[in-house]
Amino acid sequence: MAGKSLKKFIYLSIFAAVMTIALKGLAFKMTGSVGMLSEALESGVNLLAALIALVVIHIAEKPADDDHAYGHSKAEYFSSAIEGGLIVVAACSIVWSSYPRLIKPQPLENMGFGLMVSLIGSLINLFVAFVLLRQGKKNHSITLIADGKHLMTDVWTSIGVLTAIGLVKLTGWLILDPIIAMVVALNILWTGYRLMHQSARGLIDTAIPASERKEIELIFDHYRETGIEFHSLMTRQAGQRKFISVHILVPGEWTVQRGHDLLEVIEKSVRDHFPIPVTVFTHLEPVEDPVSHSDIGIDRQSAL
Repeated sequence: MAGKSLKKFIYLSIFAAVMTIALKGLAFKMTGSVGMLSEALESGVNLLAALIALVVIHIAEKPADDDHAYGHSKAEYFSSAIEGGLIVVAACSIVWSSYPRLIKPQPLENMGFGLMVSLIGSLINLFVAFVLLRQGKKNHSITLIADGKHLMTDVWTSIGVLTAIGLVKLTGWLILDPIIAMVVALNILWTGYRLMHQSARGLIDTAIPASERKEIELIFDHYRETGIEFHSLMTRQAGQRKFISVHILVPGEWTVQRGHDLLEVIEKSVRDHFPIPVTVFTHLEPVEDPVSHSDIGIDRQSAL
């Protein structure tokens, strides 16, 4: 894949995960809060997810070869799907750790220290999540976006834990610690589900957004005014690359060279419209031939 490597952003995520594991593990040891334990567990999942993302980014950035003529960019969907699954596992572990404390609440210790350490870890995650989400959207990398969203779930967990510890300190209600941990777990579950759903859409070749397809149609409308027709527009996105195919119908009396020149101009217009790599496939057909109108879908219909 052409362009700069995105691995450096994954290394940043790995660094953040290692730092927060150390900080939040220490906070749990000092406070005994299951909220702090849930944060440490989630940071461990963050580290595993970042390592998987690093491997997947390495695969996705490989150039096309004889066995993968369309490149390897679709590998990114596997990373985001795995990351979504790991987020769900982290949420379940939080619930599992919180349930005993819900039945039998335990006093918390060194809460001021725990708040300070958790806040430092949260700020690290917030910064790295912001970088990953910004770069993920800029480079259309679902792997970076998934990792950024994963870190944001860690930030939300920290906010929940900080709230729980603060309320326990103010009210003395020990049961608030496991209750808030479970509420945070439900929010994390929702994030994991959305990531897995998005990955599934990419793996089954879902079309690019309707708004972008409309923009392509507007490009075609310019040429329709000259008597050119279009049909069988099909689109999909694989990681950082979009694939667009369309049939272009021109007068049968045109020479092959004239038709070819037109297709080159149209393909360039479509490619230049998008900020990410786009592969455009065009098929030239004579507008007068009935057979030209029999293949408007992925499976060609017989015209006989």
